[in-house]
Amino acid sequence: MTMKMYRQDDADVTWLHAAPVAIVGYGNQGRAHALNLRDAGVQVLIGQRPGRSFDRAVADGFAPWPVREAVSAAGLTMLTLPDESAADVYAADVGSALHPGTTLGFVHGFNIRFGFIQPPADVNVVMIAPKGPGTLLRQLFVEGKGLPALLAVHHDATGTARQIALAWAAGIGATRAAVVETTFAEETETDLFGEQVVLCGGVSALTKAAFETLVEAGYTPELAYLECVHELKQIVDLLYSEGLSAMRRRVSNTAEYGDLTRGPRLVSEQTRREMRRILEEIRSGEFAREWIAEYRSGAKRFQALYEADAHSAYERAATAVRALMPWLRGE
Repeated sequence: MTMKMYRQDDADVTWLHAAPVAIVGYGNQGRAHALNLRDAGVQVLIGQRPGRSFDRAVADGFAPWPVREAVSAAGLTMLTLPDESAADVYAADVGSALHPGTTLGFVHGFNIRFGFIQPPADVNVVMIAPKGPGTLLRQLFVEGKGLPALLAVHHDATGTARQIALAWAAGIGATRAAVVETTFAEETETDLFGEQVVLCGGVSALTKAAFETLVEAGYTPELAYLECVHELKQIVDLLYSEGLSAMRRRVSNTAEYGDLTRGPRLVSEQTRREMRRILEEIRSGEFAREWIAEYRSGAKRFQALYEADAHSAYERAATAVRALMPWLRGE
């Protein structure tokens, strides 16, 4: 399958000049999209209830509107809300305020992929998903650079959905790098899999298990943390900027030999079977239903799991190590 990629010449931000863009949710992603689009000459309305995010939008020079009013006035409405709350806000204030021929935009495909939000047939449904946090999206834009993003068109009611999505991508600076076309399903499934198996779940579980193995064997917790967690940054930075082979060239021969011979013993066939099981839970919707049910029931298990780790020996060692390097906190 050939990857479809878009750049600056493929997009025209003036597609967004005909009507305001409403951004519902002024969190990490919403703030970055709002500031970048405003700097690109787009009229931006913030739909936000009173609270910390409301106050931050005011501090950034916006005058937030009630969500329903912002959506009703917009040509493109972007939902930049957490997965678990987006469907409730959509049902209460967004769905009935959408006008035929307008566009509903997402920064992640979760609620469309698993059917928690079902837009009307007379609106476009698109996605622009930056491949990084909102803080980085904003930083790169200000520097004249761009963060790559994924584009998907779930429903094209007007025949212009892709042009509108590309205009959005150009307005946030993503076309300065590259915008890759995908589907809501592919983006959602790969995103959740990456989070669970590598970026969050895998890294967390692996570093905790390694830390605990050293401590149980009698090594100092702070030393165990330095070796198994703190030094991870230099490896990840090399992978990010130069790739696997270059990373291996930068470490010692001893480290590289240990990598090539011991790594496969950790990621065994049993590990791969569990990865395939996790992927199937994602694709079947089992994980999504479990998470939304957990959130709607008060998230007690979620909080208990979080608290157990927050007060662990691992975190105590982390606090002690970071205290030795105040510059990590910007001091």
